[in-house]
Amino acid sequence: MTRSTLEHVNFTVADASATAKWLCDVFGWKIRWQGPSINDGWSIHVGTDDDYLALYTPKSTRPRGGNERDGIGNLNHVGIVVDDLDAAEAKVKALGYPTHSHADYEPGRRFYFDDENGIEFEVVSYD
Repeated sequence: MTRSTLEHVNFTVADASATAKWLCDVFGWKIRWQGPSINDGWSIHVGTDDDYLALYTPKSTRPRGGNERDGIGNLNHVGIVVDDLDAAEAKVKALGYPTHSHADYEPGRRFYFDDENGIEFEVVSYD
C-alpha cells in the first residue's frame, strides 16, 4: 500500500499577512511562498518544509456565518502538535486569544482557541 500524507489545507482569512505572522510566532513556522492568487487575492503558504496552511485573502471578504458543526463540509478545527504545550499556550494568550477546553488524555494534553477569523485550533502535546 502507498503511504499518503497531508500536504496543506487552504483557508480564507481576513488578512493573510497578519495570520501568517502569528502562526510563525506561535508555532515557529516559516513563510514558504506568498503571492497573487485567484480573483485578485493574496495567498501565503506558512508551515514547515513538509506541510503548511495556505492562507487566502480575496479582494473582498465577508464574515463567516459561524461554526455550525452539523453543517456538511464545515471545518471544525485544525490540530497542531507542539513539543511544549505550556509555552505554546503562553504565546497564544499573549496574542490575546482566550484558551478553552483544556484536557489531559492518553497519550497527551491539549487546549483550544479561536483566532480572529473564527477558526478553531486544537493544540496538543504528546508526552
